[in-house]
Amino acid sequence: MTPEHVLEKWLSGRLPNDAATWLKNSAQRLRGGGNDKDLYLSVSLVPRKIGKADLALTATELAQAAASRPGWDPVDWSLDQAARIYLLLAAGPDGEILARRLDQLCATADVGELVAFYRGLPLYPDPPRHVLRAAEGVRSNMKAVFEAVAHRNPFPAEQLAEEAWNQMVLKALFVGSQLQPIVGLDRRANAPLARMLCDYAHERWAAGRPVSPELWRCVGPYAMGGMVGDLGRVLEKGTDPERAAAALALSRSPDPAAAALLRTHPELSAAIAEKRVS
Repeated sequence: MTPEHVLEKWLSGRLPNDAATWLKNSAQRLRGGGNDKDLYLSVSLVPRKIGKADLALTATELAQAAASRPGWDPVDWSLDQAARIYLLLAAGPDGEILARRLDQLCATADVGELVAFYRGLPLYPDPPRHVLRAAEGVRSNMKAVFEAVAHRNPFPAEQLAEEAWNQMVLKALFVGSQLQPIVGLDRRANAPLARMLCDYAHERWAAGRPVSPELWRCVGPYAMGGMVGDLGRVLEKGTDPERAAAALALSRSPDPAAAALLRTHPELSAAIAEKRVS
């Protein structure tokens, strides 16, 4: 099944009859040649007609999502988010038209609507057309909007250039977002990002502020020289979670000095093994 059909199936199985009928009729009108006005009106009516309850997908349904679109993880989507994306997809497969409509929708959207539109990025046709839209979401000052792009979304890892990707990861730390939900975090790790993250850690240390243990995950494979020294500092002065993260990063470093440093802290070997398994 396509993502559009998957969304249709999920929604039809959860909505009361009147809401399901409205959604079905709206989608049919859009498929039959509905214009921009029809789409914008239908999307705006979604909260009133559908509601905002959690979609509450089962494990089987999450597997359906991943099968229909690799990397798609709508685990925390709501009914209104699913319905908005469903209507956008029902309006047609032309990527250029969808991108234009999406720009118009985002220009007048509230935060909830923006979250829905950005979560739909991996499902839209002609993905390269939506790179600028994704970049706009990453630049947002609203954490919920930023995370709609950055978290559980395969689009950034697949479409963002290295510089844009690196800025997204750095911003996640800056705004207090977790790195773990970023799809492709390990695969897209790179040497410039590792340097940026170490520079960021130095700024935090200089200001007397904590550094997220997650930061070192993207540093380890590229830790050489001074970066190994930074990790050594964490081993000596960090909290237990920070020390465990630094030890794991050192275990992935290509610098022989990293292995030598780890040998001076045998008590962390269990933490390294545990992190690798998890």
